[in-house]
Amino acid sequence: MDINFVYMTAGSKEEARKIGKELVMARLAACVNILDHMNSFYWWDGEIQDDTEVVMIAKTTAARLPDLVEKVKSLHSYDCPCVVSLPVAGGHQPFLDWVAGEVK
Repeated sequence: MDINFVYMTAGSKEEARKIGKELVMARLAACVNILDHMNSFYWWDGEIQDDTEVVMIAKTTAARLPDLVEKVKSLHSYDCPCVVSLPVAGGHQPFLDWVAGEVK
């Protein structure tokens, strides 16, 4: 079982809540954490942007990752949403088992 954390950003807490809830309801993520009020600096359309964004961290498996990415893209307001998967190298095994069981 390959557990992944998926780091994503959204433009508002409402959008993050909508995406997070959809991912959990569809069993694409066992859990989604939402961290509000992050400040982001980035290049977009040739200019440096200074925005407030919301971070989402989803817990899923490598097998569910492609469907999770597609679902996020279908719900997201950004042209190019940040969706980055990070493999989990280890941790509390009962928690990792729970994640795997919730996204079967």
